[in-house]
This record gives sequence, structure tokens and C-alpha cells, in this order.
Amino acid sequence: MLESMEAEPEWEDAPMYVDGFVLPVKAAHKDDYLAMARKAIALFREHGATRCVETWSDDVPYGEVTSFPRAVQLEDDETAVFSWMEWPDKETRDAAHEKVMADPRMAELMDNGLIAGKRMIYGGFTVIADE
Repeated sequence: MLESMEAEPEWEDAPMYVDGFVLPVKAAHKDDYLAMARKAIALFREHGATRCVETWSDDVPYGEVTSFPRAVQLEDDETAVFSWMEWPDKETRDAAHEKVMADPRMAELMDNGLIAGKRMIYGGFTVIADE
């Protein structure tokens, strides 16, 4: 390792947890997706998310082996959306997901055909650096 650098900080007790998502969305439905995402963000914020970010791809190449488009089997009329949510900790996130997924408002949002849920990739991440 680099000996000239200061000792690495301890991140085991990182005060944040992150959910990450990549999903395909029909390019023509950007405004509809954003309206739906804002409603979903309100639900997650209601249950403890501290930050929710939605991004629309504009420089996402199709890789030879792997890439965002390959990961979600992007179709010609789709774009990749990369999103993340920040939580105070994993426990808050776990409790929120249970409540949000049981909320009829979320069921209504997910039943609109805007998201190809079977091709979405997602996961929860422990923060190991936040600088």
C-alpha cells in the first residue's frame, strides 16, 4: 500500500447505508418515470431515507463483456436509469422497505408498466468510504 498516506479511517461503523438500482426505462417515458419516481421518493423519505437520487443515462456505452446496458438487457427504445437512496443505517432501511412494500401507494406506483422490474438490478451497500 501507499506508505506516505495517513492511516485509513475505520469504516465498520459507517453511519450510512446505500441502496443502488439500475433499471431500463422507455426513453419516451422520461417525464412519466420522473413523476412516478418523485412519488416513490416521497414514500421512502417518509420512512427514513435521507437522500434519493435518480439519474438518466447520457454517456453509458455498451460494453463488450459487461456494462449497464448489458446488465439490464437494454432494448433499443430504452435508457438506463441509475438511482440510489441513502439511509442512516441498515436497520432503518430494512424497516422502511418492509413498510413501503406493504403500502398500497407503492403497489399503485409499481403497477404502471414504466419499470421492467424483472430486468432491474439492485442491492444494499455498506459504506466503506465517504469523502
